[in-house]
Amino acid sequence: MLRLSRRTQATYLLVDLLLMSVSFFVPYILRYNVLDNIFTNIHLPNFTEYCFIFTLWSMFIVIAFKRKRLYSTDRSLSIPRELLQVVMHIFYASIIVGSVIFFAKYKFFSRLVFFVSFVLLCMFLGGWRIIKRLVLRKLIREGFHNINILIVGAGAVGKMILEEIREQPHLGFRIVGFLDEHKEDFVDGIPVLGKLADFAVIVRKHFIDEVIVAIPSKEKAVSKLVTQAQKMRLAVRMVPESLEHSLPILDVAYLGIIPLLTYKQRNPHPSEAAFKRLFDLAASVILIVLLMPLFIIIAILIKIDSSGPVFFIQKRMGLKGRMFNFHKFRSMITEADKLQEQLLEKNEVKDGVIFKIRDDPRITKVGRFLRKYSLDELPQLFDVLKGNMSLVGPRPALPNEVKVYDGPHMDRLSIKPGITGLSQIRGRSNLSFSRWVKWDLWYINNWSFWLDMRILLWTVPAVLKGKGAF
Repeated sequence: MLRLSRRTQATYLLVDLLLMSVSFFVPYILRYNVLDNIFTNIHLPNFTEYCFIFTLWSMFIVIAFKRKRLYSTDRSLSIPRELLQVVMHIFYASIIVGSVIFFAKYKFFSRLVFFVSFVLLCMFLGGWRIIKRLVLRKLIREGFHNINILIVGAGAVGKMILEEIREQPHLGFRIVGFLDEHKEDFVDGIPVLGKLADFAVIVRKHFIDEVIVAIPSKEKAVSKLVTQAQKMRLAVRMVPESLEHSLPILDVAYLGIIPLLTYKQRNPHPSEAAFKRLFDLAASVILIVLLMPLFIIIAILIKIDSSGPVFFIQKRMGLKGRMFNFHKFRSMITEADKLQEQLLEKNEVKDGVIFKIRDDPRITKVGRFLRKYSLDELPQLFDVLKGNMSLVGPRPALPNEVKVYDGPHMDRLSIKPGITGLSQIRGRSNLSFSRWVKWDLWYINNWSFWLDMRILLWTVPAVLKGKGAF
């Protein structure tokens, strides 16, 4: 991945320091100048004492950012993830500084100044990074400093890498071609440039920046290729041979000089499951209250647009195969189920039992708008409140889907279904059934509360763009 130059890193650090200064001194000035003019007899502390705390605070933030490589971020880091890291490490630094103030008995330090400084730090340091990322992504899309990638291996794993890169154009990775022993002209529109023996010639001819190896590393040709790449000062990235399962790599350790990857399915602690449920309850209640006017408007529009009920209720399978009533705003005509058999041949999901087609004639005018922005899913907040669903998780399965599930597919029923999930933010209806299941299994095996928070953040732009929904 492209790393930032030293000059750029220094610029990022300088911007952070300037914004930190503003975040510290604005609350100080407001507290001891503006308020001092309103209220008399306020003791104005020594400014030097405040400067000491501000310097200490800045130092801890910079150290935390440096340790988490927030001054050398590669472009694959998403905006929500970077923003989350910024806020978390400002919080950690603030806890340390707050402890120093408490135990050192610095009674002069205003709690108001401390709180406002913390809020401004999160707003300024997080906000400018969002702007920076958006500008960088725009430049990358226009061809600024794209990275030429060569994929070694045009099999299933190589095609998966190609698909992932195509789904994330903001990364600026340009697939120049494949190397593969089984010569083909093109793979999904990308040329096969030659065999592994042609590596050095192809790298020089096509100005390759990075190489991704998508074949088993035990092959002798791979070892030779890596040696050649090192001599040519190229970055080589290896795909783990156990990619076929969705277990996370929990640790990378060394036994002497031997690297060991630790794979293990993560089983959430009961307290984590309880916390997830509490969060679902609190969030669903708040959202239902806030969105109630929108619920009423949508209900009125549905009744005006077509005859039939406001809500679409269907039996779905949830945790451990339990059946429950699944709710949506009705987006189709009332005879939709009867017409489905006539449209089966147009189904665009070819590798599963899910039925989806573009420009479905059964969808109403209001329904098309609701589906584009996923507004038809809002009644599922009541399903979350009842405990049948969660805010984040695999989409609830139809009973006829479950009948044809094989072994791994059944794992989708090991947790509560969700309103949103990885498959919704990674393509929505554009995903094949197999890709849909892979994302769901990856989520199940890698679940954490922070992953849920990231998915919820990612859901907002995915829905607002209205892409992949039909």
